[in-house]
Amino acid sequence: MIFLFQLFAEMDLLSATVTAAMALVFLVLIFFCVLLLRVFTGKSLNHPQYPPVMGTVFHQLLYFNRMYDYHTDVARKHRTFRLLAPAQSELYTAEPRNVEHILKTNHDNYSKGSYHTEILGDLFGHGIFNANGDSWRQQRKIASFEFSTRVLRDFSCAVFRIKAAKLVETILGFVAMNQTFDIQDLLMRCSLDSIFKVGFGVELNCLEGSSEEGRNFIKAFDDSNRLVYYRYVDPFWKLRRILNFGSEGSLKKNIKIMDDFVFGVIRNKRKQMFEQRIYNDKEDILSRFLEASKEDPLSMTDQYLRDIILNFMIAGKDTSAGTLSWFFYLLCKHPLIQEKVAKEVREIINCKENETNSNAFASCLTDTALDKMHYLHAALTETLRLYPAVPVDGRCADRDDVLPDGFRVKKGDDVYYIAYAMGRMTYIWGEDAEDFRPERWLDDGLFRPESPFKFVSFHAGPRICLGKEFAYRQMKIVAMVLLHFFRFRLADEKKQVTYKTMLTLHIDSGLHLNAIPRVVFDKF
Repeated sequence: MIFLFQLFAEMDLLSATVTAAMALVFLVLIFFCVLLLRVFTGKSLNHPQYPPVMGTVFHQLLYFNRMYDYHTDVARKHRTFRLLAPAQSELYTAEPRNVEHILKTNHDNYSKGSYHTEILGDLFGHGIFNANGDSWRQQRKIASFEFSTRVLRDFSCAVFRIKAAKLVETILGFVAMNQTFDIQDLLMRCSLDSIFKVGFGVELNCLEGSSEEGRNFIKAFDDSNRLVYYRYVDPFWKLRRILNFGSEGSLKKNIKIMDDFVFGVIRNKRKQMFEQRIYNDKEDILSRFLEASKEDPLSMTDQYLRDIILNFMIAGKDTSAGTLSWFFYLLCKHPLIQEKVAKEVREIINCKENETNSNAFASCLTDTALDKMHYLHAALTETLRLYPAVPVDGRCADRDDVLPDGFRVKKGDDVYYIAYAMGRMTYIWGEDAEDFRPERWLDDGLFRPESPFKFVSFHAGPRICLGKEFAYRQMKIVAMVLLHFFRFRLADEKKQVTYKTMLTLHIDSGLHLNAIPRVVFDKF
């Protein structure tokens, strides 16, 4: 009898489980039906005045790990195309005329849009890259003034020289032990040290590996960069966030790590400024933001400053360190170009008595010397053409519009300019578009810029990157110091080097190199 009761109880439990599973499956089917209905309804699918439809945003999951190459393949056939999302169409364009239209000519009609600000909000909040309207104008005005000051330029260059010299010493340690090293990891840590010193007056010492907090911060920041980008192709991300599950649970933990660290930096900076014990000349950016906020102290909350800091982080760390990583990869693949850059360094920097001392050599890199490095500037720009720090970016149409190529845009549609793909278009750069050729930027040995709507790595129009010259100075100093002291080779010539799909273009699994000293070091 007891056995029969147990059997019936188990059967009831099994029946309840099956019923619950069927209900869950039914709900999922309903969700997908509603989702598909929203995706394909009201999108003018076959209308010739709208760009051709090449799938939905969720199809990007199928090629997520090679997303930018997929965009490139499509852009070779259709300069402007669409992917469908539940609430809007997403237009992708590799047409420079369209880029100029949305970033300059009709700039007032294109904002960041609620779709982007919601996806990026947990990481970047209301910082300059995720802001619109008055908030953006306030940050832009302050940042524009600060980036133009001589104090910041001199201070930043001094910091870049010191950090570049430390990077030489770090690499020399690997050389002494006959070890390979991940140059991307070293550059990311070096760049993080630089941006925290220049931006916030804080010594992290990540390059030396002495800051566990700094290492945790950089890992949390890079992981968050990837996890936030995944939201663009994940139809369930909002549900995951509510349930604190999977990728969204990991993102929440990473943001907590970053917030604890950044809020600590802000509290210390407020205390230091109140006590007026250090940085009376207010060299770092955070101090200058706090100084500028005296007219409206209530607006500069710790949360607002946190957003500003993390936006400067992605601009200051990822742009420079990521580009330099790809730069050294390309130099290793093109050793003759590597030697041309090293030769230019030797010819411009006449510092014979200091050529074996990294700090002394770095001190020779004056503004005048940096301005003469035309071939290096061309090589860095060519790197950015092929491997832009931000491979895809876009805006949202606030009103119906017509692009210069004749395609219509509906209010609420997103328009993306695909910088990675544009760098590979023969109709923009010629038949050798996919070749690494710095000479395309030179005219009789002098650097010749191209239209920012053709070379869109630093964006264009009213929202053009304020830190462009700041980034070039940092990259030039680091490149010149490293190429003066070392010749670089790939640790494994046969290994395929590719990117990791995220907001900024990192090399997947790092870039492992060998370094061969060019000079005889006193300690080597």
